[in-house]
Amino acid sequence: MDYSQTLNYLYTKLPMFSRIGAAAIKPDLTNTIALSEALGDPHKKFKSIHIAGTNGKGSCSHMLAAVFQSAGYKTGLHTSPHLKDFRERIKVNGAMCPEEFVVDFVQRTQKITTEIEPSFFELTVAMAFDYFAKEKVDIAIIETGLGGRLDSTNIIQPEISFITNIGLDHMNLLGDSLEKIAYEKAGIIKPGTAVVIGEVIKETKPVFEKAATEKEAPLIFAEEERFINEWTYTHQHLQVILADNKGHADTYECDLPGIYQLKNIRGVTEVLHQLKRQGWKIEHQHIAEGLKNVKRLTGLHGRWEKVKDNPTVILDVAHNVDGIKELASQLEHCTYNDLHIIIGMVKDKEVDSVLKLLPLTANYYFTQSNIARALPVKDLSEKASQAGLHGKSFNNVNDALKEVIDHSHKDDLVLICGSVFLVGEVIL
Repeated sequence: MDYSQTLNYLYTKLPMFSRIGAAAIKPDLTNTIALSEALGDPHKKFKSIHIAGTNGKGSCSHMLAAVFQSAGYKTGLHTSPHLKDFRERIKVNGAMCPEEFVVDFVQRTQKITTEIEPSFFELTVAMAFDYFAKEKVDIAIIETGLGGRLDSTNIIQPEISFITNIGLDHMNLLGDSLEKIAYEKAGIIKPGTAVVIGEVIKETKPVFEKAATEKEAPLIFAEEERFINEWTYTHQHLQVILADNKGHADTYECDLPGIYQLKNIRGVTEVLHQLKRQGWKIEHQHIAEGLKNVKRLTGLHGRWEKVKDNPTVILDVAHNVDGIKELASQLEHCTYNDLHIIIGMVKDKEVDSVLKLLPLTANYYFTQSNIARALPVKDLSEKASQAGLHGKSFNNVNDALKEVIDHSHKDDLVLICGSVFLVGEVIL
């Protein structure tokens, strides 16, 4: 198989969550363990950081990778899903793994794949671990795919665990309450290994305390250790002054300008503080350099990302209630002539709850991504109408975007959101 044939095999022959939803999820780690053993347990050959959470784990993973790269460490990064290129999921020092490696890996694992029939995610996690081991990375930042306890990434023994936050998402798989979801995310906590919690609420705090106590794992709540003193924002960057509980303050600039990144930066800097205490050579200048250049160093996209001027076009992968709440808050800090929102969602999200959070005064353009899980644009438009949102419908995001650009004022703001897959299909 060549590379395109290999991708076709991965996308069509293996159960893939982004394509078919919950049916792709395997409810245990049996396949992951079998794949790992067949490959010689590559996850045991490099050090790692494990990240879970409802929102922010992608941004935090890339921030951490950027800092470690700035500090001179050879850094692996595993995230999901990808926006445009499958290889975005597996990077070393910001560079995607080669096409040849993907082809070779799929061929090498053909026998065991035929025997155990892993999911797309199980096989790609094994691929990432195999690549990081072969590349002899100093550290790998490993983002969970979904949940934590039964996530395919949860065979690693990390240097530290990091849970960004807990919100209501994937409730059909993780549970119908914040406590149940927190329990699944807390499954990444390992015996004796410190865990940092980025944001905590009264429903989830006891869950983390119980899990950490049972595992005898040091538990650190970032918001009890670090405080946001001041911040400023533009469409290009975010500047924040963070103080610790001893009164020492540091100033950081981040090229991920979403205001919601303030909480992520607080959690990331606490994780780095804990790792420095463990002996990792991470200094202030490394953190400052990494946060200032996350996109350049790691290739992260789609987080309040300005991709065009006149009118201003912003991409954001927010797709659940908490994420859309943050976007609504961000919009309150923006100045514009008219607001245009292009939105498409997938079927298994809290669509009605999300739509109720969006501003009634915006101009709406309803659309859908090109995946089976996409909520049909007709259904989205009907649900939006019930929420008091009215607009036009389009079969794809780029037709919607062309309509907006052709009929908007140069001082207008265009926001494209609602689905990672929708953002990934934007062409400019």
